[in-house]
Amino acid sequence: MAYLTFMIAAAAGTAVLDARLHLAFWRDPRAAAVTVAAGTVFFLAWDLAAIAAGVFRHGSSPLMTGVMLGPELPLEEPVFLAFFSYTAVVLYAAAGRVVAAVARRTDAGGNR
Repeated sequence: MAYLTFMIAAAAGTAVLDARLHLAFWRDPRAAAVTVAAGTVFFLAWDLAAIAAGVFRHGSSPLMTGVMLGPELPLEEPVFLAFFSYTAVVLYAAAGRVVAAVARRTDAGGNR
């Protein structure tokens, strides 16, 4: 249960940054939701293919809930994939903002 709790706490921290800086869901909720959902579905399909091929296996841990959504697919996996996708969207938006700020400084001050 601890792993799931920490992922939810980390996602809440990411959401606070997103809200404060208006990076993803607080900038364009629809685009952010579609992007996070697409990433989650893509990586979940990847996981399912790897599970079917026998590449991915679930290991037991006292930090996991023990709830299985399917063979070798713990509850924590789709939550992790959604968190992973959300973090990627927020980091991409933040990087775009930094690049734009550097470009504005360069244009305003000439060659630095």
